[in-house]
Amino acid sequence: MNKAISVSTLNVQIKSLLETTFIQVYVEGEISNLTYHNSGHIYFSIKDESSTLSCVMFKGNTKYLKFQLENGQKIVITGNITVYAPRGNYQLLCNKIEPSGQGALAFAFEQLKNKLEAKGYFDGNYKQPLPKYPKKIVLVTSATGAAIEDMKKVANHRWPLVEFILIPTLVQGEGAASDIVKSIKYADRLSCDIMIVGRGGGSIEDLWAFNEEIVAIAIHEARTPIISAVGHEVDYMISDFVADMRAATPSNAIEIALPDINEHRIYLDSLVNEYNNRLKNILFNKQQELSNMKRLMEQNSIDTKFNYIQTEINLIKSSFKTDLGQKIVSSLNELNLLKNTLNNSISSFFVRTQNQIDLLNSNFQMNHPDKKDKNGFVQISKNNKIISLQDLQIGDEIELQTPKYIGTCILNKLEKQ
Repeated sequence: MNKAISVSTLNVQIKSLLETTFIQVYVEGEISNLTYHNSGHIYFSIKDESSTLSCVMFKGNTKYLKFQLENGQKIVITGNITVYAPRGNYQLLCNKIEPSGQGALAFAFEQLKNKLEAKGYFDGNYKQPLPKYPKKIVLVTSATGAAIEDMKKVANHRWPLVEFILIPTLVQGEGAASDIVKSIKYADRLSCDIMIVGRGGGSIEDLWAFNEEIVAIAIHEARTPIISAVGHEVDYMISDFVADMRAATPSNAIEIALPDINEHRIYLDSLVNEYNNRLKNILFNKQQELSNMKRLMEQNSIDTKFNYIQTEINLIKSSFKTDLGQKIVSSLNELNLLKNTLNNSISSFFVRTQNQIDLLNSNFQMNHPDKKDKNGFVQISKNNKIISLQDLQIGDEIELQTPKYIGTCILNKLEKQ
């Protein structure tokens, strides 16, 4: 008769058998009963149409998990079977989890992209315009990468007036995302016109720090306009969607941020040429107007009209040697007399007008306030109005005024001479 063994012994034997047999397994299933524990461990089950298997991923392995687990996701797990002997339960200890049908990084990218888009992080209303002529640009990138040299070269060619501030930043590997966030927050306090966040090309793993949610949040909360310039033209990062502007490369970021000084030189030359051409056209048109006005005045002047009449009369006079001719000669003489009279009248009018102007000017000069300051002469006023001495009465309060002094007195005596 076989000897019975204890439950504990059986569980230990089962544990030993399972853990040594199923050292590494690959299992595909759908997540259910998902729990993110406060300890950092993740507990869940995977299932198919017929069965369910308990799973656990301990905190030490969760840091390698690139995407967020959700109920209903179909995943592929790499792990081993472990048994909890006190309860006789076995579960799958997860070392690595990948989304079924695609890579973990690609899935994590789409997952975070959808999450941030739902929050409005990509909304154009949050995008800030870039200043047209930045004076100071802060660079959040590696101090040793080729990107910084490429950016400086492009800047010297396009707009050498700009000032750069470099914030040396870890842009790949462990801790890169946290360092990028720290640099963005520091750069945002420098009151620069533009911030460029990025690095040169690399593998998706090298660039992954710019796909982290904490970096996206830091870019979204920054007050400084940000250009995201990560990798090459084909690389799209989460930072590209959140930033105010995306650049295909770090060099392209400088091209976007800075105006082209050569284009401005050409534009200034065109302005000078346009100004000169317009000025020449204006002067030419004004000259033409003056010439036309002069010609019209000559055509309509009194002398021209009289000369025309004289010419006509001379023609008639030469054609007719009769009494009619004598009458025409007489009319011509009358016209000449009228002409002379008109000219004399105009001259006399101008002379009289000039004399009146000279007289008014002389009176003005003689009565100028500066001329009042003569010994024995003052201006008399009453109630702030100039008044004649003969219009005053005994007892009136009056002011005696020169350009420099004002005297107030009461009239005690007034006699007519």
